[in-house]
Amino acid sequence: MDFFEVVETQRALRRFRPDPVADGALHRILEAATRAPSARGAEPWVFVAVRDRFLREEIGRRYQAAWEAGQRFTHTTDADRDVRDQPHYARMMRAAADLASSFHEAPVVIACGLDHARLGPLAGPDGTLRSPAAAYASIFPAVQNLLLAARALGLGTTLTTLHRAFEEHLKTLLAIPVQVEIVALVPLGHPRDRFGPTRRRPLGEVAHLDRWGTPLPSPD
Repeated sequence: MDFFEVVETQRALRRFRPDPVADGALHRILEAATRAPSARGAEPWVFVAVRDRFLREEIGRRYQAAWEAGQRFTHTTDADRDVRDQPHYARMMRAAADLASSFHEAPVVIACGLDHARLGPLAGPDGTLRSPAAAYASIFPAVQNLLLAARALGLGTTLTTLHRAFEEHLKTLLAIPVQVEIVALVPLGHPRDRFGPTRRRPLGEVAHLDRWGTPLPSPD
C-alpha cells in the first residue's frame, strides 16, 4: 500500500473476526515495530504476542473490570465533558464498550513493553524514570510502527492503556520481568469493521509557521 494511504486510513478497530493471524504477518508487524527510533539507539522495546486462549481470556476478564471501573469514574466525575458532545464520542464509546466485552476474541494481543534496564541515564538504579519524555519517546514510535504495519497488511488494531489498572497481575501472567513496564496492549486481528478514511481537525487549527498563530502557506 502507498504510505500515505496507510496513514490516512489507519484507525482504531475494536471488533475482530476469529480468523487466525498468520505467523508471517505477525513477524512482519513486529519487525516493523523494531525499525523505530529510540533515545541513544538503545532499542528498549520488548513485545509479548499472546495467542493462548486461556491467557487472552484472563486478560479480557481483567480488562473488562478495568473498563467498568473507568466508566463509573467517568460518569461520576463527568470526566469527558470536554468531548462528550463531539460527533464521534457516542460511536467511539460504543465501540470501546464492545472491545471491553470481547477483548479475549482478538486472535492476538500484543503487550508492548519498555525495558527500564536498557534506558541507561534515562532511568535511575531502581528503574525510576529520570526523563519520562525521552523514555516514552523510545517506545511509542515502535507501537505506532506496529499499528501502521498491521494496517498495511489489512489487519486491525487499537492502542489501549487500561491494563495499567492491573499491570502487575498482567506481568505475572505473562512472566514479564520486573524492570519491564507495559506501556500498551494492542489487540490484533482481521477486523469486522472497515478502515478509514479518518476525520481529524483541519491542519490550519493545529499547525503554524515560525510562530503560533501564523498559518502555513497554501499547498501548491
